Amino acid sequence: MMRCLSRWTTAALLWVAFISLARAETLAATVEQWGLLGSWAVDCAVRPDRDKGALLTYEIRKDGRVMYRRNFGDARDENEVVSATVNAEGLLNVMVYFPSLHQAREFGLLLDKDGSLRAIYNRSERGEYTIRDGKYVASGAPTPTQQRCD
Repeated sequence: MMRCLSRWTTAALLWVAFISLARAETLAATVEQWGLLGSWAVDCAVRPDRDKGALLTYEIRKDGRVMYRRNFGDARDENEVVSATVNAEGLLNVMVYFPSLHQAREFGLLLDKDGSLRAIYNRSERGEYTIRDGKYVASGAPTPTQQRCD
């Protein structure tokens, strides 16, 4: 009886490890195939600045994790992408966990035909939007396109 229980426990642990590894590989493959990897900015020639534009970088680490780095010039952070899916319209839905904010945020990104990137929505876990339908909620202004800086 104990021998059988031990085998089942071992099998369950291996299964959990395999599923976690498969999820990480799927996440990395999704962002890579969609074209998200690399650095992005509204103007790549301008130094990162909180008011003039950040440099946003998406990368896959050697351990398979997908990371999202933000450089605001005077401040930087690094956060883990916990999920990414592509919908039927080609919108990449990304969820990033921000330890400094103690929350995950979800945002939708659209890759235009010219290769530029645009934020379509950005919302908190509670459903509070800062960007909705490609416009900043606070001002109603459209979100700017970002160019690949690599």
